Amino acid sequence: MIDEDTKAKTLGRLRRIEGQVQGIQRMLEEDKYCVDILLQLSAVQGAVEQVQKLVLGHHIASCVTEAIRSGNARDRQKKMDELLDVFSRFGGR
Repeated sequence: MIDEDTKAKTLGRLRRIEGQVQGIQRMLEEDKYCVDILLQLSAVQGAVEQVQKLVLGHHIASCVTEAIRSGNARDRQKKMDELLDVFSRFGGR
């Protein structure tokens, strides 16, 4: 579970991203210059990556750390496998 502080930060960032996406939609509707749209899309992509890092950092600091400290080999391995999967999915970015 995500703690309240991380949840608030994440939701705030997602709301900003939502506003950016709405701005891009307006740009498209108003036939703005393609390069300007691409730059805004890049900014959204960077913002989403920052949210991913925030959530991943929380996951490592809480869920993964808890599994390691628990001494339960199965839980520890499950969390490590999850991390490897996450890193493989986002590693190419």
